Amino acid sequence: MKNILTAGGLASVLIFAGACSTAPAPANNTANTAATNTANRAASPANTSSTPAANTSNTSSANSSSSESGAQDFTLVNSTGVVINKLFISPHDKDDWEEDILGQDTLASGQSLEIKFDRDEIAEMWDLRVEDTQGNAIEWENLKLTEINKVTLHYKDGKATAETE
Repeated sequence: MKNILTAGGLASVLIFAGACSTAPAPANNTANTAATNTANRAASPANTSSTPAANTSNTSSANSSSSESGAQDFTLVNSTGVVINKLFISPHDKDDWEEDILGQDTLASGQSLEIKFDRDEIAEMWDLRVEDTQGNAIEWENLKLTEINKVTLHYKDGKATAETE
């Protein structure tokens, strides 16, 4: 089952996937979204233990065992048609975006990225912000990452959406 998140809020449309995932997203996901061109939070980088890491490696050593993984781990899929230049993921209750977890890397449309959290991380609700190379930004708020395995971002006809599984 997939939830579709729009820039205006959670759409009331649920799509049944052809195959069940190992941990489906709840039908009543209450994530809020906001499209914006300016940051609502300070964009100052900070190294904290709550900052997730992006794993772009394709080697088998990049796969952590479940005992090393955080409950918030998920896959981010870029289906926007544009290159994501910056990616911020921050606990919902924080007032800043912390660091860009892509660093010098980018995430091209059609690519996916494994986001890994420290197994000791306890926050459940997270906010996600992506920026393209021109600095245009889209934010999704209140993502309950403990119940989401995959987030697929879309952008079509001026409308940003995200599907969660």
